[in-house]
Amino acid sequence: MGQITAHADAAEAELAQALRTGPFHLALRAALAARGLALHRIQHRLAQRGIKVGVTSLSYWQQGARRPRRPESLRAVRALEDVLELPAHALTRLLDPGFRPEVERPAARTYRALLEHSGALEAMLAELESPLDGGLHTACQLERVSIGPRRELQGRDSQHVVRAHRDGVDRYVAIHHGEAGGDPSQVTVRAWENCRLGRVRWDTAANLVVAELLFDARLRAGDTYLFSYGFEDGTGGPSTEYERGFPFASGQYVLQVRFDAAALPVRCRRFARASAGAPRGGQRELTLSGQHRVVHVAEHDVRPGILGIAWDWN
Repeated sequence: MGQITAHADAAEAELAQALRTGPFHLALRAALAARGLALHRIQHRLAQRGIKVGVTSLSYWQQGARRPRRPESLRAVRALEDVLELPAHALTRLLDPGFRPEVERPAARTYRALLEHSGALEAMLAELESPLDGGLHTACQLERVSIGPRRELQGRDSQHVVRAHRDGVDRYVAIHHGEAGGDPSQVTVRAWENCRLGRVRWDTAANLVVAELLFDARLRAGDTYLFSYGFEDGTGGPSTEYERGFPFASGQYVLQVRFDAAALPVRCRRFARASAGAPRGGQRELTLSGQHRVVHVAEHDVRPGILGIAWDWN
């Protein structure tokens, strides 16, 4: 019962946050999760109120693939507020062209919770004048990690799709946390697709690199943007895991780890945890594929926290 209550409290907190700051699709998704209602049940309850809307449309709305714009769609959104037991205008206000979310809204999981060396990270973000979320949400991310013949983290590449939740966003700040014994000043940052490299900062004690990736266009609220980038490392000692921190709820995330043929692990497993100091949970054994050199996890509707893959060498 305690776990159920804690889960419900977390869902309500996430809903309250999303209703304050948007965007619309994340708020709708959080409301559905908090109320525990499937889309076909929502469709049925709307139909009882004389409103016809397809499950496909509801799905597109919560994914951010479409926004309700037509009068009948906006009428459905107003009815959704009643069905989901939300305050009047809680969702419709997020569709108002004049709506502006908070620039530096509180994170569901702060960077301090996600990284142990938070002081150094926060200082570098402040130097780059980067707010906590950068005005962006991750819609989809594919991340490829390479482990070398010395069991070292050779590097990682990311293909990233983001959605702006305010006007004027024109950059993304990427963070790289190297292995113990590494030299962040020797890490190379690559801007591959639809972006160019801006300012780069590193902290040797914290083994952190923070890089500014400048977009080719200035985004408006609701716009999506696809770009790719990478970090070339190879400076640290043996690696035993790779993890990605999510301060905010995200869309789809795929993590692939490729091992050199000369250094193959004996065991791999997926894990999740709420913060850097929290115990691991959600562990699941993973099978190497691709001539026994590649392992991956694919996650949908990622919640705030940490996801990763760990492996054993012996």
